[in-house]
Parts: sequence; C-alpha cells; structure tokens
Amino acid sequence: MNRISIISYYKWKILFWVMLFSLIGLALVYGPEYGINQKIVVLLTVVLGIFTQIFAGITSLIALIPFFGPFIIKVISIPIFYILNAVGWVVSGVAIKKGYANELSKSRTVTLALLIGIIIGYILGNMLPLE
Repeated sequence: MNRISIISYYKWKILFWVMLFSLIGLALVYGPEYGINQKIVVLLTVVLGIFTQIFAGITSLIALIPFFGPFIIKVISIPIFYILNAVGWVVSGVAIKKGYANELSKSRTVTLALLIGIIIGYILGNMLPLE
C-alpha cells in the first residue's frame, strides 16, 4: 500500500484522533480562563484512556471464546448501561431538588431526540444495506 491509500483508508480514524488531541489541547490552553485546572484535564484524559483500553482489551479477549464469548459480553455490558441509567436518575433527582427542572427537561428532550435518531439510523442501516 502506498501512503495515499493508507491515509484514505484510515481517514476517519485520523480525523478522530486529530479532533481528540485538539479538544485536549484547547482544554489545556483555554481551561484556566474558565477555572479548569490543567492537572485535572491531564489526569482525567490519562485515567479514561487507561480504563477504556483495559475494558476493550478484556472484552475482546472474552469475545474470542467460541459460542459463549459474545453471550458473556452481553451479560457484562447490559448491567453497565443499567448502572449508567441509575446514575442519570439520581443526578436528575438531585437537579430537580436544586431547582434545575427546566434545564433538565431540555437536556432530556435532546437525549430523547438523539436516541430516536440512533434507532432510526439503525433500522434504516439494516433495511438498506450498502453494497
């Protein structure tokens, strides 16, 4: 493969990494103006990166087990979504008690629209395969 075909093959991944590094750089440069400590940005980036890589590596190794691997991954991943949902409900309850009900309803509307868009995209993607 020559360089142009490699770049065209990985263009979305390259764009993602460029955007990610740009966001981290912007947070480091402009963060102190808005009260964000640079050490927190770096620590959060490193910790999230490490945990993401560990989780992805472990789940990919488990998924390699024939027949039972994908089932185990589903059993592991579904409770994670339940936990995230429960945390969202708790945070919503605290926000309503503090008086942020209007902002909360707006964010719930945006979240609902995003989820509906994902579902419609999934259905259309399965109905109209690209070939």
